[in-house]
This record gives sequence, structure tokens and C-alpha cells, in this order.
Amino acid sequence: MGLYFRQLLSGQDYAVGDPVATQMVNFSYLVGDTETREAVVVDPAYSPDELLAALDADGMRLVGVLATHHHPDHVGGSMMGFDLVGVADLIGRHPVPIHVQRPEADYVTRVTGLSATDLTPHDHDDVIEVGNVAIRTLHTPGHTPGSQCFLVPDPEGGDKLVAGDTLFLQGCGRTDFPGGDAEQMYHSLQQLASLKGNPTVYPGHRYSQDPSAPLADVQRSNMVYRATSAEQFVAAFGS
Repeated sequence: MGLYFRQLLSGQDYAVGDPVATQMVNFSYLVGDTETREAVVVDPAYSPDELLAALDADGMRLVGVLATHHHPDHVGGSMMGFDLVGVADLIGRHPVPIHVQRPEADYVTRVTGLSATDLTPHDHDDVIEVGNVAIRTLHTPGHTPGSQCFLVPDPEGGDKLVAGDTLFLQGCGRTDFPGGDAEQMYHSLQQLASLKGNPTVYPGHRYSQDPSAPLADVQRSNMVYRATSAEQFVAAFGS
């Protein structure tokens, strides 16, 4: 197996000149198998055409979309008075399955205008096979009810944790939006902390100088891991 993995920053690597993309500093990810040339895109908001063009330039073929959660800066939709393009535009041009956690499915359909049949719902610890790359889905509620992270195996050593808005290198996703829950976020963060093999964390936004870091380093430096109980976490970070 050869892993294909690219981290792309909105406003810099794609959607250049888009004021929302530049302000929100979202990451999108391209993940696939270099042997079968199959790939998925994670959170294709702002300019899905450019992300598809990047895949095409690398000789990769899109076979699916992975959505970390339903917020428009990740999947498209209306936000702050702006209409953001995303998965609806992408599958209108290139129909592929959209992989979501089961509790997030209704939210994704409402935000994007897609139908339930466009979505492929998953449960915690399901596996999405992209060629020979087996991507684990991790249900990590807290930011939204169906937030999910993706654990991507790397044959060259060390897994990659695509963490969405659950875990940043500094901080974590907000829990004061509709559907957010600080206590659930605490348990989701502890779940990630227990992952074996010290995977590299790839967050949903660039809210730190570095674009990625080993999980052990994040645990040492990130203030969200200072709480030793759910009660402490809720008191410090809950709304």
C-alpha cells in the first residue's frame, strides 16, 4: 500500500482570494491509495472544483467525500450571510458517496440541501476502504452531535489523525453552538488521547503556527488536556 495524503489550506492552497476561506483558515485533505489511484476528499468547502483539479493533477480518482461535521465552512451552505459552495456542488458534478456519522446525517442534509440517499451513514469504528487504505471513523461528539475524526494508517510509520473541529493543536472545537456539548467533548478528547501509536494530528483549521503535530505533543501543550475530570473541563470550557 502507498498512502496518498495532502493537507490543503483554504485561502492559500485553494480558494485564494475568497475572504471567508482566508479568514476561516480551514484545512481540506486528500487521502488515497497510490496503487489503485482512488482517493477521497475531507471537508471540501469553498472551492471543490480546485480540490478535484488537484486530485486530477496527481492522477487520482475521486471515490468519496468524508465530512467531519455539518458546519458550512466544512461542507458548504449558508454562514454569516455568505453562501459557501461545498459537497452539493461537488456531487452535482461528480456523484460519489458522502460519508458521515449517523447522528450528523440530518444536520448535513439541512445545511447542504442534499437528500438522505446522498449520504452514507457510519457508526463509531467503522472502516472506509479507499483502495487498500482502511480509514477508521471515530465518533467524537461535542462540537456537534455527529462530529467524527478519521484515523488513516501510514505504512511508512505512524497513523494520521484527521481531527476536524474536535481537536486543534491548541484548543478544541466550540461547544456553545447548537448541538454542542462540553461534557461530550471532554470524553471525545479523552478517547483521542487513548489512541495507540502516537498518531500525527491534522486539525480542521490552522489555529496554530504548525499545521500538524504528534498527538503526544498536543497532549502536553494543549490546555484542553489540563482538566482531569469532565466536571473540571465543563467548568473551564463549557458555555
